[in-house]
Amino acid sequence: MTSTLDPLLEATRLLVDAWGDAASGMDLSRAQLVAVNDAIGLVKRTADAVHAEVAAGIARESRRELGPDSLAKQQGYRNSAQLIATTTGTSTGDAARLVKVGEATAPRANLLGEALPAKFPAIREALAAGRIGAAAAGMLVTFLDRMIVKVGRARASEAETALVGLTPGLSLDEIRRAMTRLEAYLDPDGVAPREDELRARASLSMFERDGMLHLNAVLDPERAASVKTAIEGYVSAQFAARRDRDPALADADRRTVGQIQADALAHFAEHALTCLRNKSLNGATVIVRVDATDLANSTGYGLIDGLDQPISIHTVRRIAGSGIVQDWLCGRDGEILHWGRKKRLFTEAQKLALRERDGGCAFCGLPPGMTKAHHIDWWTRDHGRTDLTNGVLLCETCHHLIHDNHWGIRIDGTGTHANVWFLPPPGIDAPPRLGGRARTELIA
Repeated sequence: MTSTLDPLLEATRLLVDAWGDAASGMDLSRAQLVAVNDAIGLVKRTADAVHAEVAAGIARESRRELGPDSLAKQQGYRNSAQLIATTTGTSTGDAARLVKVGEATAPRANLLGEALPAKFPAIREALAAGRIGAAAAGMLVTFLDRMIVKVGRARASEAETALVGLTPGLSLDEIRRAMTRLEAYLDPDGVAPREDELRARASLSMFERDGMLHLNAVLDPERAASVKTAIEGYVSAQFAARRDRDPALADADRRTVGQIQADALAHFAEHALTCLRNKSLNGATVIVRVDATDLANSTGYGLIDGLDQPISIHTVRRIAGSGIVQDWLCGRDGEILHWGRKKRLFTEAQKLALRERDGGCAFCGLPPGMTKAHHIDWWTRDHGRTDLTNGVLLCETCHHLIHDNHWGIRIDGTGTHANVWFLPPPGIDAPPRLGGRARTELIA
């Protein structure tokens, strides 16, 4: 009589034979290392098959309708997933997936008690034989459940047979790729809606921590195509150049692939900022602030607008030499930037001066790129002047908040070293609030 444990016992025997009389893994020959690794894989996969059956049994004996008689609750756990995860050292998510595999590959019975085959018999057979593991089986089960709804059980069964034949020897990433292509083949009409869904989920977030800018990007295929192709092309070119240059120089370039990819992103951004034909950045400019004396004497440090981490004077010089920085000089008091009422809109030079003084939204601190220059005394209503002393950088939200709630704004001093103060609305008992760079930076 065969047993579920027979494949596991056979796999264990193969592992013992491959190990031989070695005292430890360090004593194995190269041939033994390969054989032992293969045997361990077989042991793990056949153990997964046994574990999936056991997990399905635990879930059956822990179903909600049993109440206090639930196996999991009797053992002190909320549910079967928590019991399995805690006792085997896995996550509850992994345990729940194992239960799902067990239930999808277990023999079934109809309402009359008559035996029925497993929901996915091909997966059950491959799992029991140790050709696939629980992780791969879980991916297949999830995929096929979705395909049954989309294309019907008959075509899903064909897909099951094809995938089970393809999966052994593939990594999980390769299995995922195969399922993606198969889904498009089985349900071509679903490609466009899926594409819309992925496009809606695309995002990129940026935040600064420990002196580093962190980028988290999730891109749909259309956006990812150009990004991935460009970065991979840059990396390939760098490795080709490394091969072609003098060996002594090649050894000096010890950048990892990750570091080269970071260089690629910076390279493309610099190109976008300096390309004269690029009209999509709306005049975006990298602003580096540095004391003129420090720059001349190679002392001190610099600050990049929008980033918290200071940079060394050597980095300031290196950035300046890259061509992505616009040189800007003005009087300490900004006197040459005053235009009175000759111009309604603030000039680019004035906006740069306001960026220098305010650092971004003077009220909430959003980066300069998310702000506009606004007249404190309105141009039309108050006949306000287009001067630095009457200008302030505000994001759209703060602009409306200040006007709608009647906050006042006062500028103490002149030029880029002035302080911006926000005055609470009438009836609000609170002190004036310091804004701009002076709120968070130690500046003169």
